[in-house]
Amino acid sequence: MKRAHMRKGFTIIEVMVVLAIIAILLGLVAWNVVGKTDDAKVTAAKMELDRLQTALDDFKLTIGRYPSDEEGLEVLWSNDALSSEDEAEEDKWQKFLKKPSPNDVWGNPWEYTVESEHDDPYDLWSVGPDGEPDTEDDIVSWYDEEDDSYLPAED
Repeated sequence: MKRAHMRKGFTIIEVMVVLAIIAILLGLVAWNVVGKTDDAKVTAAKMELDRLQTALDDFKLTIGRYPSDEEGLEVLWSNDALSSEDEAEEDKWQKFLKKPSPNDVWGNPWEYTVESEHDDPYDLWSVGPDGEPDTEDDIVSWYDEEDDSYLPAED
């Protein structure tokens, strides 16, 4: 009876073993989650690129041309960016994107030019997570059939 009465709490070793197990589990979870955050941002950037491409195509169908380099992507959400003197274009203009999207998920501005270097109607790209142009992590609108992938421009 005396022995059962004395054993009411945990020993320091038992507590330390439990804390070590919890720390190991938290470390494994953190290790898996941290790697997925970068992948999720790349996926989000690709989805945003698709959304911008759809809006550019809608602009072309409605206005009859793609935005000029001067108008840029801003013309998709603001008619103030419309540089045309043509009243018919001004009358046709609508908000092609409800939410402005000047920057990618890393805070870098989306790059756009109506004169494509890749046999496309336009070039649209993000400089990716490293913020440097023409690197492997760029998110681009042009397709490289040789590699069966979307790749940054090569100099």
